[in-house]
Amino acid sequence: MRPAEPSRTAQMAALARGLHRQLHRPPLVFDDPYAIPLIGPGWTDLDAALDHVFPQEVKHAAIAFVVARSRYTEQRLEYGTFTQYVILGAGLDSFGWRRPDALTRLTVYEIDHPATQAWKKQRAEIVALPRDHRHAFAPIDFETQSLREGLQAAEFDWAAPTLFAWLGVAPYLTAEAITATLETIATAGPGSEVVLTYATSGPPPDDVSRRFIDLLKGVAEQSGEPLVTFWSPDEAEQMITRCDLKVADHPDAAVLIARYFAAREDGLRPQTVERLLTATVPTP
Repeated sequence: MRPAEPSRTAQMAALARGLHRQLHRPPLVFDDPYAIPLIGPGWTDLDAALDHVFPQEVKHAAIAFVVARSRYTEQRLEYGTFTQYVILGAGLDSFGWRRPDALTRLTVYEIDHPATQAWKKQRAEIVALPRDHRHAFAPIDFETQSLREGLQAAEFDWAAPTLFAWLGVAPYLTAEAITATLETIATAGPGSEVVLTYATSGPPPDDVSRRFIDLLKGVAEQSGEPLVTFWSPDEAEQMITRCDLKVADHPDAAVLIARYFAAREDGLRPQTVERLLTATVPTP
């Protein structure tokens, strides 16, 4: 990304979450009422710009995956016994405001690039969103700073069971930066988990997903945030094992459709370029 500017792709992800509640009928896969207010008045211009790039069926498939990955991650959080929630590359994630009830049992740490995080905090003040001592912000550039440094500055407890969410970030990082982050996560308390998404290598199995990734590459490049890392499912699991983590869940598109889209009457389906993977810190 451009050092002094907030992430364009973070705004795109927030726009996807916000548009889901505008474009698609209930039941919603995931409801984020704060997404568009956090983007601000410029959301309409961003939406119009993306409409010039993405055909409608591609746009809807992209939205579907974004909301599915958010719902999946927050379900892992809800069903686990975590006391800390770390959102890596948090962008305009609104969990800390959507779920004030969760802050009674969780400390939420948002980790992101300094420019994006400063802009988000400014937007939150403009929208008059409340502050909470259990909702912490830690600026960090994944390519030049260590996750450990950022978390320790925010008084993170390395012994506590923690869920790390790393959605829509890894494809924009080098393999070295991804490895360093996963190796740091592996030192968290036993039973901690990381939910991440990665971009798959090889040709996508469907035309909508093929068009999506081709168009996204161009948009990301123009935004100064090029896609650089792609894995096969086997390569993703090998990376997890090399970083001393254990694969706990690795759902494909069919699983996500069965969980979140099967009963829908509008035919909404997620793109298949990205995959979700959950890894856990083994218990000694």
